[in-house]
Amino acid sequence: MTQKSASPRDRYRTHVRAEIKERAWAQIAGAGASALSLNAIAKQMGMTGPALYRYFAGRDELITELVTDAYRSLADTFRAAAADGAGLAELAHALRRWALDDPQRYFLIYGTPVPGYQAPDDITTIATDIMATLLDACAAVPAGGAETALDAHLAHHRGWGGSRPVPALRRALTFWTRLHGVLSLELSGQFTGMDFDPAQLFAAELDNLLASR
Repeated sequence: MTQKSASPRDRYRTHVRAEIKERAWAQIAGAGASALSLNAIAKQMGMTGPALYRYFAGRDELITELVTDAYRSLADTFRAAAADGAGLAELAHALRRWALDDPQRYFLIYGTPVPGYQAPDDITTIATDIMATLLDACAAVPAGGAETALDAHLAHHRGWGGSRPVPALRRALTFWTRLHGVLSLELSGQFTGMDFDPAQLFAAELDNLLASR
């Protein structure tokens, strides 16, 4: 069965929405997500404010679209790595490459929340897909060592991890929080002037995580 092609009007709408998002990213890069202004974007595009609101109902809808695109991009990156048989080390380096490729995209979803913005529930689903790939990689690593207090806690609060072993949940949380900590500091310029290569710090932190059980 032949799929019906989009009408010229639909193609134009898709094009305009894409340009709005492109200009929104430029605004975020210059002044942060909290300063996002649809009226300013409309002016740049030679449109009136009301005309632009035909494409996005408001600031929050536009932010939601940008956040969704960012999460999907990382989810696709992780899925592609997993399809190639990536383990924890490969996922970590894929995460860092993705973050360095577009720091503003990274900070939109892992940085300071945008004041007054509340993400819809379906975005949480995409974020869960990202964590699921990480959890699967952690579950493939043999567990070892004594049970920790965190293990005992996770044994009773494991809804987010499904049926995966508790050590896999602990490893995933530790991996996620520690590597994001290094990445956030690097991308925000906190290592500037310290005369060392942040890539080496990231690699050392990853080695420590992989060596732990």
